[in-house]
Amino acid sequence: MKSIKGIAQLINKYDVFIIDQWGVMHNGLNGYDHAIDCIKFLKKNNKKLIVVSNSSKRKESSLKRLPILGYSENDFDEILTSGEMIWRELSLLTESYGKNLINCFHIYDKSKEDGISFRNGLNHIKFVEDINESDFILGCTPFYNSKPIDYIPILKKAFEKKLIFFCANPDYETIENTNNNIYCMGTISELYREMGGEVIIKGKPDKEIYIQSTMNICSDKSKIIAIGDSVFHDIKGADNFGIDSVLISSGIHKKIFSSSEKNQIKSDNFLKKYNINPTFICENFSI
Repeated sequence: MKSIKGIAQLINKYDVFIIDQWGVMHNGLNGYDHAIDCIKFLKKNNKKLIVVSNSSKRKESSLKRLPILGYSENDFDEILTSGEMIWRELSLLTESYGKNLINCFHIYDKSKEDGISFRNGLNHIKFVEDINESDFILGCTPFYNSKPIDYIPILKKAFEKKLIFFCANPDYETIENTNNNIYCMGTISELYREMGGEVIIKGKPDKEIYIQSTMNICSDKSKIIAIGDSVFHDIKGADNFGIDSVLISSGIHKKIFSSSEKNQIKSDNFLKKYNINPTFICENFSI
């Protein structure tokens, strides 16, 4: 792992940059000025830019949100979300998983856009309110004001019924604009997996989302690099796909990384513990 001061140091080595959103490009409400400048710099140098996100939002929704965050839609050659990947999987549900999957127990926050609207186009699925009536689970965003422990009764019943859990956001946690970490649907799906339940994930770190996002852009993996702040998703996903990566240390793991020697040693031990090795480490996604 090599420490770098900015993305400009990589400009001559890579042609395609796969970029994470939360914690790298924005904080949920506003784009980071240094990241906006970095995108402009990469485009000026004729680089191909791909956004790969574990957001449960659909692709079109994420694309339209970019200008609100300070970015131009035209700057990106592709954008793909885990939510889009799972929606596509559900659109072919009966073909891929059997005709007996009809009733869905949907976990989502009613106050967010990737809730009810996620169902658009899934007319072959019946959404039910009772886990006892369901054939499978779709997890988009945690219920409003809920905690992971609140899902144990639901997951126990799901396991008894041998339900498949389709997880639209594999992230364990994310950073709010207040800089507090909050849990994501990946935490709930991981609880279910640990119970022995079957979980379907198509976002990071699964390599399929990288294959889909790059297939029409570049086939030479030596020219592609992924940039993200999650060791377990962005960096592990890059490893799974076989490309280099940059770990942004000011994001989700910022409490582990610091400029002090003591904490730097702690960060090295953290990476060794999980056998996940970014190619580079950089404080911010900046020039």
